[in-house]
Amino acid sequence: MPAPLPLTPVLLGPTAVGKTAVAAALAMRLPLVIISADARQIYRRLDIGTAKPDAALRARVPHLGLDLVDPGERYSAGQFGRDATGWIAAAPAGRTPLVVGGSGFYVRALTDGLFHEPPLEPPRRERLRAWTDRLPGPALAQWASRLDPRYAGGGRQRAARALEVALLTGRSLSWWQREARAAGAIRPWYVVLTVPRDVLRRRIAQRTDQMLAAGLADEVRAELARGTAPDAPGLDGVGYRQVVAVLSGTAPASGLAEAIAVATRRYAKRQETWLRNQLRRQPSAVSGPPDTVWTLDATESPDALADAIADRWRSASGV
Repeated sequence: MPAPLPLTPVLLGPTAVGKTAVAAALAMRLPLVIISADARQIYRRLDIGTAKPDAALRARVPHLGLDLVDPGERYSAGQFGRDATGWIAAAPAGRTPLVVGGSGFYVRALTDGLFHEPPLEPPRRERLRAWTDRLPGPALAQWASRLDPRYAGGGRQRAARALEVALLTGRSLSWWQREARAAGAIRPWYVVLTVPRDVLRRRIAQRTDQMLAAGLADEVRAELARGTAPDAPGLDGVGYRQVVAVLSGTAPASGLAEAIAVATRRYAKRQETWLRNQLRRQPSAVSGPPDTVWTLDATESPDALADAIADRWRSASGV
């Protein structure tokens, strides 16, 4: 019989709910390796707008999944699933891997598995990428929707991926995800942080103001000066896209904070929808086997939440 999958805590919640603060507090109570499952924190030099953990926390607690590629490069959920599987397997003895998510497709790639990708001929793939890189965003999304009726949006990188798979394999990405799914790499113990909508709205506004005060616009300006394209994968995320629009003169600087906050609220809503759909299949009782979904009120302090999570984890895992 195959060995059982490792029980692994997965800390989830919408953006700005407080996952980083809770993970930092939890690392004071348990020896951890933190694995970021955030599709924006993979980019080097993009620190402010992606809300990466600060240098002090990263010096104190090992972090993986950060600063993997340059902003002009692509990195898929499937690649994350493969990389994170290796990181978890290589975690030092005595340290618990804690997955901190963010990006639904990244979490799903690790917990549920994605699909066995068919071989894609490198020359054809490069020619196709050269073409998709020249397409405007709306046209790219339109092509993705035509080729995959189940395409649900999500930015240039996801649209380009849908085109690539459909045109090079003759089957849509959603077909491969449905028919050629691989097994997950872990047995997740989901801890979901949630707050009332008005609280999350205030936290998003506060974090937006902090990012702008910390120099988000300068961060984007410096990346563009390095030669990174304005529509590069790393600059296509919430916050960066709005700053690029201001710097290019297509949006007013006076409305930047509100534009970022609105886009962030929409993104948080999509995350919450994904969480509901993803976890609907999981047991939801607070008590029971260790692989249940546990929802916590994140209006509590990070220390109080970390105390509760650490106690529950010790009981569930036998640590």
